[in-house]
Amino acid sequence: MAEVDFMSVLHKSTKRDYLARVNDPDYPKAKAAQLAKKFDFDYWDGDRRICYGGYRYIAGRWEKVAKAMADHYQLPAKPKILDIGCGKGYLLYDFLKVIPDAQVFGLDISNYAINNSKEEIKQKIRQGNATSLPWPDQYFDLVISINTLHCLHSYELCDALSEMERVGKKNKYLCIESYRNEQEKANLLYWQVSCEAFNTPQGWEWWFKQFGYSGDHSFIYFE
Repeated sequence: MAEVDFMSVLHKSTKRDYLARVNDPDYPKAKAAQLAKKFDFDYWDGDRRICYGGYRYIAGRWEKVAKAMADHYQLPAKPKILDIGCGKGYLLYDFLKVIPDAQVFGLDISNYAINNSKEEIKQKIRQGNATSLPWPDQYFDLVISINTLHCLHSYELCDALSEMERVGKKNKYLCIESYRNEQEKANLLYWQVSCEAFNTPQGWEWWFKQFGYSGDHSFIYFE
């Protein structure tokens, strides 16, 4: 298990006004979070003060992440790749640009995201929960989960980490939000709308070891 950063190139490209988000007069934090946790229109394509404010495909944005992963992991021909919490499937779509013969699979809790995913891969995405994956043991050559597991309650992490470990072979990677100091903790609390599990890097690594997750990981910080 190693810490490998694939995501900061995207995360750090967004500017954030933490105080404006938590104090918004129309969508104060509690209201925004209540709407966002439905993972429906408001979360993906509603007002920016709730969450994404229109989660649209941008050519090249996720391709750089897919290429970095493909370069890092030694995948076989026609690799099976699973994205847990794939949203609208943009990363999976861009994996096919980088590895055209890949077999891509996605899972997301949001029917809205799946219904509004890229048409080219919509049939490759299933609705479901990270705590129960509908695939056999060691089925995938690469299993990834980006900004998903921190949306689970602590009592769900056992199943989610165990399932990710179960369906993957050697190569696994997850990215989650975390904090290293009180400033980053406050910023995370102000900005997030769907987090249920809040842990320092050391806390997350404890969860990994506790439930046998052997893959790679990285953390997103709100500096």
